[in-house]
Amino acid sequence: MDMKITDKIIEKHGLKIQEYNNIQKLLKRDPNFLELGIFSAMWNEHCSYKSSKIHLKKLPTKGKQVIQGPGENAGIIDIGDNDAIVFKIESHNHPSYIEPYQGAATGVGGILRDVFTMGARPIALLNSLHFGSPSHPKTKNLLNGVVSGIGGYGNCIGIPTVAGEIKFNDTYNENILVNAMAVGHAKKDKIFYSKAKGVNKAVVYVGSKTGRDGIHGASMASAEFDENSEEKKPTVQVGDPFTEKLLLEACLELMKDDSIIAIQDMGAAGLTSSSVEMASKGLLGIELDLDKVPCREENMTPYEMMLSESQERMLIILEDNKEESARKIFKKWDLDFVVIGKTTNSKNLTLKHNKEVVGEIPIEALASKAPLYDRKWKKKKLTKKNIELKKFKKLKIEDALIKILSSPNNSNKSWVTKQYDQMVMCDTVQRSGSDAAIIRIHNKDKAIAVTVDSSANYCKSDPITGGKQIVCENWRNLISVGAQPLAITNCLNFGNPENEEIMGEFAECLIGIKEACEFLNYPVVSGNVSFYNGTNKKNIYPTPVIGGVGLINTLSKPIDHNFKKINSIIILIGKTFGHLGQSCYLKENFKIEEGNPPEINLINEKNNGEAVLNLIHKNLVISAHDVSEGGLIVALSEMSIQSKIGVRIEKAKKLRNLTEFFFGEDQGRYVLEIDKKNLSKVEKILKNNDIFYENIGITQKTFFEIEGEVKIDTNDLFKKNNQWYNNF
Repeated sequence: MDMKITDKIIEKHGLKIQEYNNIQKLLKRDPNFLELGIFSAMWNEHCSYKSSKIHLKKLPTKGKQVIQGPGENAGIIDIGDNDAIVFKIESHNHPSYIEPYQGAATGVGGILRDVFTMGARPIALLNSLHFGSPSHPKTKNLLNGVVSGIGGYGNCIGIPTVAGEIKFNDTYNENILVNAMAVGHAKKDKIFYSKAKGVNKAVVYVGSKTGRDGIHGASMASAEFDENSEEKKPTVQVGDPFTEKLLLEACLELMKDDSIIAIQDMGAAGLTSSSVEMASKGLLGIELDLDKVPCREENMTPYEMMLSESQERMLIILEDNKEESARKIFKKWDLDFVVIGKTTNSKNLTLKHNKEVVGEIPIEALASKAPLYDRKWKKKKLTKKNIELKKFKKLKIEDALIKILSSPNNSNKSWVTKQYDQMVMCDTVQRSGSDAAIIRIHNKDKAIAVTVDSSANYCKSDPITGGKQIVCENWRNLISVGAQPLAITNCLNFGNPENEEIMGEFAECLIGIKEACEFLNYPVVSGNVSFYNGTNKKNIYPTPVIGGVGLINTLSKPIDHNFKKINSIIILIGKTFGHLGQSCYLKENFKIEEGNPPEINLINEKNNGEAVLNLIHKNLVISAHDVSEGGLIVALSEMSIQSKIGVRIEKAKKLRNLTEFFFGEDQGRYVLEIDKKNLSKVEKILKNNDIFYENIGITQKTFFEIEGEVKIDTNDLFKKNNQWYNNF
């Protein structure tokens, strides 16, 4: 006898009463408990994008470099020579807060499956991690667990983790962010999609067996935390990277011929979402015999089988007469291979168990008829507040710099990156620590550059400007290593969309992202929205994370941000106005987050970036670094710290406030190291392109020096930048 569905049960499934009423109308009857669970999975925020879809549709997603935009497991771009890059970023925030190791590990596993399900061999992993205050009692355990989970999964499966970011802020005390990005390489003529085709085609379950872990994981990710969040541990999946490695190799082997019609990862909402998405895209029905689902636990119910988020599983639709050859491949790799159903022309999801139909739902009711909300939102009220330095205690430039470099957010993170295998597969040319990592396309003289960036305080202060800024910073990071930026993926981490102010932050951030992407010809090809990031009505700062991919056509001499030689000329590209609003200078020295973010001039961003890329391609730049958080002085310090090469920066000829000049976070700027013999060539190119630049000093032995203000041994600078973790 089926369970009576009450208001409380509806609420526990994350559905509103009005949504339940809509389900009744679509079915023309009451759903049973299994069907309710399936609607809950497909209609939650994580799977349906019901609060974000109308805004996401406004983003630019097309371009001559784009093969596949949003709507598939991952985005795909063309890098020439029949080579394609497949990439995506996704959140695993809620699971990682509840169970940091497994939450982070399965986040890595899930994003890898999104990439190799499209026929790509994964070649790189990246991550963006945001934790609460270092002094918060949970932070250390969460940090260690997440980093161990990422390293444990990536290292075991043999994919290098090459880039990322770690940031700390009180706003994440009760809701950390763990965003994982994967990048893969495929051949343009061997790309696989999830659209079902044909009737009576075999639907095959492959990979690990199904357990009770992860049930309602997607629904849990679509709700705020409260004081009982620890009780949600059963909704966190458990990962096995060794099985994922087998699954990866088996799928790629099967993809060598023409056996596969469609293939889909069993990610959020497991068997439910994978089957519904394949059928929906193909305008078909799908029938599953749940008695055939491989289970690792006894007496699993249809509800549990359909909603389990057990890891390392895929659903494949095969061409006729391909079952046995495919079965042999998966048997060789010691993985389950079971035909559990077939495609139909019914346009329904039909579920059988014990030879009876236990669920029958129109596919469109789960997909195209899912709720779509145009939620009310409030425009951010901006306060044009100028930062007056005279109201703050006057600090020595040297003291302020050391305070920043030794802070949690700006200190060296090699204690984290050393836990990741960055060189496995032997194609990592430049690893974490640079503006962007560089991965060689195997056996070729070309490479891709990859990077992730976020800037929550800018977005909180002014969401439109913050959205533009983070796209531009990502663009600059790729330019700085000599890569032509091609496309982005985004992970949009926000609070409760039912709050008009939060929804306003989301809408306005997307306006900024859209504007920057359009101007820079930098389309969005994939991504993820993570709402309800908060606890007990306290929401996180708006934190859009941008993952960018660029192309280096000829990999002759990689560029990074470390100074290379003594007596080089140091050039600053772009104008400095000394903007200190929302700056690292104020935050780290005075614990103040005030003012508006620096303005974004997209014309300057594009012109400056293209000029720098031109100089790099002409081999006129020895090292390059974009200027962002912390301003010019922090950029110069980062160029000195690893190289142990110092600088001598002259005081500006025109009188200006040195604090504003060195710590201002004006955008669109780069620091370039130029050989003296090439200075005239560089200056001619910059002048011909109307690029504003300043010759600010030279590199030197031993000391990091600003004339009359700062003189620090580079070894001491290195120690200050590396001391924070030792005291954590």
